[in-house]
Amino acid sequence: MQNASANALVAREVVRPAPMADIQRIAQHMARLNVAALPRNYELFHEAIIGLNPGLAQDIAALGPQPQQAMLDELGLKYRLVGHCGLAGETSRNEASRMLREVAERLAEGLKHKNAFARACGQILKSVSGQEDQSLAAFISEIDYLSASLTAVLSAEMEIGARLQEDIKALEVLERGISAMQSAAVADRITGLANRVAFNRVISELYEREEGAAGCALLMVDIDNFADLNDRYGTQAGNKLLKKLAGLFRKSIKKNDFVARTEADEFGFLFSNVGMQDAMAIAERLRSSVEDNLVFSTSDKADPGRLTVSIGVALSADAATPGQLQANARVALLAAQSNRRLPVQAFGR
Repeated sequence: MQNASANALVAREVVRPAPMADIQRIAQHMARLNVAALPRNYELFHEAIIGLNPGLAQDIAALGPQPQQAMLDELGLKYRLVGHCGLAGETSRNEASRMLREVAERLAEGLKHKNAFARACGQILKSVSGQEDQSLAAFISEIDYLSASLTAVLSAEMEIGARLQEDIKALEVLERGISAMQSAAVADRITGLANRVAFNRVISELYEREEGAAGCALLMVDIDNFADLNDRYGTQAGNKLLKKLAGLFRKSIKKNDFVARTEADEFGFLFSNVGMQDAMAIAERLRSSVEDNLVFSTSDKADPGRLTVSIGVALSADAATPGQLQANARVALLAAQSNRRLPVQAFGR
């Protein structure tokens, strides 16, 4: 029953509607489940529905109606969603702050013991120097008191040292966890490529350089009919194709170039030091490489499945802002998608 609910959740959304319709459908589904309208919850349901992630959809369905926020957050961490990685990072930082406060308290307690010991030493010294006729028994008693105070100080020091070692190890674990979450926040879970967050950051940094953004080309690559492929052959087959595609794309870029998976069926490339002629040649090579190398098995032996892509190309020299550059590449991509005889299109050309 849970599997049926999860499959129905994905099946109803196989055809990708307009962005506003996406948001409305997600909001309606969240409202039916009484899920709070938090940004990270929108991201969770977007990944399950629009991102065509049946595993996540099944996990959400398994929570039943009115799922608790803590359970939804656990799913977000399991699937390494950006909003939830940030939540985990905040939790880790709070935990680190708590541990540091405890360390400060223990150090303060140790200092208190040391001060008490110093006062005891001063009192005994004053007592010994002021009473020349002090009995041996009284002197030994004071030495015993001093010895007991020293033992208490040393014991406290050893305990503080041991706890500090434990705290250092715990902080190292937290640091590794925060680092892993930061990496996960900018990495695509399926392909291992950079994600849209990292993609936007790289383009923004490009426009922040002193020399400006001139001389770069943005390519947006969309897998044709990817939702239909997922529906026909299954998401597992679709994920394998994405991984193969990512491997092919990694080999297609040089050291100073960049590639990211920006949507479920879309990739973005940023090539440095290229003009439109070179960018179009690169795009054609990418398209040919995909269509020549990515063949997948189907139930019809006489008709092996082939992957085709549409590509939009835009130059940074034609855009004043990162947003305009992406919009230009999007316009070119839409033109390529609407004309199958010209699957590679350039903005403004």
